[in-house]
Amino acid sequence: MKVTPATSSRSRWAGRGAARPPGPPISTRTHPVTTGSPDITNRSLPSALLGVITSLSTVIVAIGFTVAAFFNPLWIGFEQERAGVPAITGYTPAQVQAVTGSILADLFVGPPNFATAVNGQPVLDAAERSHMVDVRTVLVGFGILVGAALIALAVIVAANRRNAWVWRAVARGSGALVLVGIVVGVAVLFFFDAAFLLFHLVFFPQGNFSFDPRTERLTQLFPDQFWTETSIGIAVVGLAIAVAVTLWARRRATRLDETRPAAAIVSA
Repeated sequence: MKVTPATSSRSRWAGRGAARPPGPPISTRTHPVTTGSPDITNRSLPSALLGVITSLSTVIVAIGFTVAAFFNPLWIGFEQERAGVPAITGYTPAQVQAVTGSILADLFVGPPNFATAVNGQPVLDAAERSHMVDVRTVLVGFGILVGAALIALAVIVAANRRNAWVWRAVARGSGALVLVGIVVGVAVLFFFDAAFLLFHLVFFPQGNFSFDPRTERLTQLFPDQFWTETSIGIAVVGLAIAVAVTLWARRRATRLDETRPAAAIVSA
């Protein structure tokens, strides 16, 4: 009697074209093997929202750090000296430093009295003090916004630092800031007066920001040269930070894409 080699039940049924006997289905689907937190590849509403929050937070935090680099006693004192503020005000350098320090303390720490005086005479009049109170309100609101953005960015990045999508979102935000920095830089260089007026109209719509540089100390302590050079500095440094963050975040996303494990085929 001729004996034929045994074949698997799977092969026999496939050769006859008959229905396959009951059993677990044959799977040819691929299952990605990942490590760490899974990347977000489907653009669902929650993931898209996280990306938008990350990009916006990157913009806000970068602007906040850039502004903080200039609105501090070291830079302000340096620019006041360059602009010749002691000669403009008639104060000694020590008096200019003391007055400016008091104004900055009221602005950043409070309470917002702005009642500093020289030789018993108030430095700022009522209109100037009112304007500085408005400045502090805007500053506090901006500080809260930057703080919230910093917390959101830190939490999202910490939870997804091994995922390329979060770094691409950071790069999108900083890349947008590059364009903003270019526009601001051009506006400051060629249209400073108009840009300065527009800024004040947006943030101080009540209009109490026009002062006489001949008699009012606020514009003497912070003259046009101070604002022009400070605005240029903010635009340049902000642009540099945005470019650096964009390049770094893109490189990080690329590395994560390249080191992501290949998909493995698993069959039942």
